[in-house]
Amino acid sequence: MKPLALFGGTFDPVHLGHLSVAWEAAELLDAEVRLMPANVPPHKVAPLASAEQRVAMLDAALRGQDRLAVDARELRRAGPSYTYDTLCELRAEVGARPLVLLLGVDAFAGLPGWHRWRELFDVAHLGVLSRPGVEPELPHALWAEMGGRRTDDVSELHVRPAGRVIELAVTPIEISATRIRELLAGGRDPRYLLPCGLFEDPALLAPYRS
Repeated sequence: MKPLALFGGTFDPVHLGHLSVAWEAAELLDAEVRLMPANVPPHKVAPLASAEQRVAMLDAALRGQDRLAVDARELRRAGPSYTYDTLCELRAEVGARPLVLLLGVDAFAGLPGWHRWRELFDVAHLGVLSRPGVEPELPHALWAEMGGRRTDDVSELHVRPAGRVIELAVTPIEISATRIRELLAGGRDPRYLLPCGLFEDPALLAPYRS
């Protein structure tokens, strides 16, 4: 069964770095990937653009392809966006279909600080988006929880609904959303950092213009 993979973030704004790793993960896993904007991320400051504006940017960025999609469910939830709650909601919807939570290496290393983090393995696989030469130091609690869960075989994620950890080697594109916001506020045009669809409607990038 083709997995459903989830790639969360503030997407403030969505940029080519986000889309590149999501696309590669979809290919490596042979999965449907949903980009899931967070409402009030527990680990970050509040987004500059509103929920509606970020969804509009994602919709514009993803036009013309069908491998990546938007899932805005967390924006409809009051309060912080906890990944565990979202995965439980999705699990109830998709039954035994495999779910994969996509995380960067730094986010994965910080997993023990997440809400009900050990229970994430009960509802989803974890796909760790690795970068060449980056070996984060993982806390002991995470190593202990990973025991017996690691795999290099993508097919395992197709036959099990949850519980495995796989490393996905993706092409790193170092783009900073903070820097993009600074460029836009200064009247600059970050043409080759953002999806071209975001430039088709001036209103999409208006939240970042001074």
